[in-house]
Order: sequence, then structure tokens, then C-alpha cells
Amino acid sequence: MNNRRTFIKKSIPLALLPILPTISFGAAQENIKTEIDKVITKPKVIFFDVNETLLDLEPLKASVVKKLGGRKDLGTLWFTTMLQYSLVATAGDKYFDFGKIGAATLMMVAKSNGISIDEDEAKLTIKPILWLKPHPEVAEALKILKQNGYKLVSFTNSSNNAVNQQLKNAEIDSYFDESISVEDYGKFKPERDVYHWAARKLQLENKDCMLVAAHGWDIAGALWAGWQGAFISRPGQQLFPLAPKPELNEPNLLIIAQRILEIK
Repeated sequence: MNNRRTFIKKSIPLALLPILPTISFGAAQENIKTEIDKVITKPKVIFFDVNETLLDLEPLKASVVKKLGGRKDLGTLWFTTMLQYSLVATAGDKYFDFGKIGAATLMMVAKSNGISIDEDEAKLTIKPILWLKPHPEVAEALKILKQNGYKLVSFTNSSNNAVNQQLKNAEIDSYFDESISVEDYGKFKPERDVYHWAARKLQLENKDCMLVAAHGWDIAGALWAGWQGAFISRPGQQLFPLAPKPELNEPNLLIIAQRILEIK
């Protein structure tokens, strides 16, 4: 035992010995404390992503999967490819209508898997996106927030024409004070400047904005832009582990709304 103590004293500076037992736990404890104690402030405006966040994408997914030979894996690949090439356009300082990117990437995924789809077929396949229904709790949640004086704004990568049709067809357009499309800026979320532009458009500071979204990439972009975030953990959706944690993380919009009303 004496030999072991002598070895430790020779190997490790004495000044470090008192803190060794806490090194591995200190960081973890601090992370837990930071996450629990994260301050939520009352937002002046609540911004909402639209697709998947408010509207159920299942009819669109079914249409795409059917066109891709019934392969659900290709349906998922198409959606991620669409997001990928929207960011490719942004990185290249180009802008294309999100619907056009959707049709183009559907043709790409089909071709790489031996399926022939022309442009007209691709456009027809993704047309159900205009007629999506809201998730069951959405209308009630929006109504609660509206009745309690919150300004609600839709904020989407879809074009102005598309989102206006979507919200009207879903019968939730009356809850929104404004609708913002990245079409007017020429870059796609989650590019940080897009969030800053949206805040400036409404004469807001970034800290006064909260984004509600069901996509980890969208929440990450908002948080990195200095906004607050409320993540709806719809089935299959995950937060990006390398991004900050959002202020709220709940399974549906109604719970999110109730949590927002608790903010003092």
C-alpha cells in the first residue's frame, strides 16, 4: 500500500490530487445544470415551420413511395435529397422554387434506382403537398396561443403561393398574423442569415423570436441564429446532437403551447 501511494505521489502533481475525483463528473454535472436551468423568455413572435410541424406529410409520402415502386426507403431518401440540394443551391448563391427542387430530386432518386419519371410526372407526384391536413392537435394549439395574445407567423422553405394554399386548404390560415417564405430572401433555412432576415422583417431582435419546428436541422439553425427553439418530436424526427438544446422539447404542439403559456 505504501509503495502504491508513493507511486501516485511521484506520478501526479500533488496540487491535482484533491480535484481528481471530481474531474470526470464535474463536466457532466455542469451540462445537466445548464440544460435544466436554461432560461426561457416570453417570445414577442412565435414562428412556425409548416411541413411536418403543422401539416401531416403522410399523403405526400404515400404518393412519392408509390411512384418509387413502393419502396419506403426511397421515399425517405427523396426527402433528404431535396433538403440536401436546397442547401446546395444556397451554398452556390442560387435560388430555385422548393417545389422545383422537390421534382428535380425525385427524378434523381428515381433514375439512380432504375425508375423512369419525367418532369410532369414528378410535379404531379408531389402535388399532394398542397392539400395536407394538420396534425390532430394543431388547430387547438394555435387557437390557444392566438387567444392569449401571441403573434403567430408561418416561416417556411415553401414558396409564397404554395404556403398560402397549404394553410388555406388545411383551414388554419386564420390563426396566422403573417406568412414568411424564404422565396423573398432567396436562401433556404437553416442558413443562419435567413433567420436574421425574418427577425429584421418584423423589426425584432433575434432573442425575441421563437421557432416551433419538427426538424432538428431547422431548430439548430434557429438556435445558432440566436433565436429560442421549441422542438416537436414527431415520429422519426430527432434533434442534432451537436447543436444547442432547444428551450422546449415536447411530442406535440398542444403541449408546446401549454408550456409557452407558462412562461412569465
